[in-house]
Amino acid sequence: SNSSSITEFLLLALADTRELQLLHFWLFLGIYLAALLGNGLIITASACHHHLHTPMYFMSYDRYVAICQPLPYGTLLGSRACVHMAAAAWGTGFLNAVLHTASTFSIQPCKGNAL
Repeated sequence: SNSSSITEFLLLALADTRELQLLHFWLFLGIYLAALLGNGLIITASACHHHLHTPMYFMSYDRYVAICQPLPYGTLLGSRACVHMAAAAWGTGFLNAVLHTASTFSIQPCKGNAL
């Protein structure tokens, strides 16, 4: 077939004036640093506080089973059930990321390669 594919993108300037370019730079740098600081604080807090090492939803499902079904508690909630719940959470997150990434890269730009 007679078709061509775009293999690269040209990132055009956000603004033509130097002052607006500097404003955009400092604004995006501040947002990036705030996100980096927030993620660093979350990682530090969870690493330093030993109660944050266990997922809280295992604690909530544990309480639900203990209250609503106390007799089969040992068979319903064991280490195997916790592994299954963790695997389901990780698998769902991974699948979500893969689907979004694949759909992003499968989109064909409609007006050339200038962004």
